[in-house]
Amino acid sequence: MKRIKPLIALLSFLFVVVLLIPTVLVIPFNDGEVGKLAEELRKQEKVPNVKATENGPAVEVAVYRSKEKRIERIPLEQYVIGVVAAEMPAEFEMEALKAQALTARTYIVKQLLNDQPISLPKGANVTDTVMHQVYYSNDELKRLWGSDYEWKIKKITEAVQATSGQILTYDNKPIEASFFSTSNGFTENSEAYWQNEFPYLKSVASPWDKKSPKFYHQKVISVAEFERKLGVKLPQDGSVGVILSRTPGKRVDVVEINGKKLKGREVREKLDLTSTDFTWVRKGDQIVITTKGYGHGVGMSQYGANFMAKEGKTYDQIVKYYYRGVKISSATAFLNKLTVKK
Repeated sequence: MKRIKPLIALLSFLFVVVLLIPTVLVIPFNDGEVGKLAEELRKQEKVPNVKATENGPAVEVAVYRSKEKRIERIPLEQYVIGVVAAEMPAEFEMEALKAQALTARTYIVKQLLNDQPISLPKGANVTDTVMHQVYYSNDELKRLWGSDYEWKIKKITEAVQATSGQILTYDNKPIEASFFSTSNGFTENSEAYWQNEFPYLKSVASPWDKKSPKFYHQKVISVAEFERKLGVKLPQDGSVGVILSRTPGKRVDVVEINGKKLKGREVREKLDLTSTDFTWVRKGDQIVITTKGYGHGVGMSQYGANFMAKEGKTYDQIVKYYYRGVKISSATAFLNKLTVKK
């Protein structure tokens, strides 16, 4: 019995030691030390600009890089940064950049949901061109911006993060978030330029655009080129054409040239004009064409948004002005549908 007691004591001592070892190991890293260690580990990780947990499920965009002819998979929020950087000057007001971030995110979410990659290589969701949305990578932006890269990417990233996970919806669906550079003083009804009519893409006054450096543009082409591109023969009296009707956005709807009727959009595209709000005059063997505005005119005017922001308007006020009756909604539910598809 005397031999058993020392054995029991030894076993009891070992049991206590086993219990104490984890505590002894943890003590040096308690409180501040644990925080410091976690911080160091975080610094070593490659943290994306916007955390996926803040924006719902992590979704990637398969972008066809047109120059390299390859598909690149880009995290959605990083893609939005690259689009805003490519589509709107970083010098614009922060609220205008936020509005642009909303349009860019809305566009790509709708594109991903529709899953209709027309004229795209297999596996791609969008191109990096005006066919969809222009997108620039960080390397491209560094080359483009040079010494201004740091402040420009910081500003645009802040704008995207400020609208993180938000999209524009109408009737609980992502909208066709079209935008353009400069209006002629009015935006355009969607059906006046495209075939489809959308209740939120209606003509509104945009008087700020008159201050845009892209408001007026003039183009001079020869009579021969004019006739060839439009497939017309100008009359001998020196006239060019007569505008028969205008759109709700005060642009040319139908014009008649020596008996031939043409749509304003057709004239714009064939003559490569900046807008469908044009006037012209014949001077000898040349035609001088003056346009007002830059772009198709449907949706949000970028310069209009910037001047609204300068007047103190917030990004939600800007988008709700140009897109009638829309709501700013969370993209999470829509992004969840994408993950279910996978």
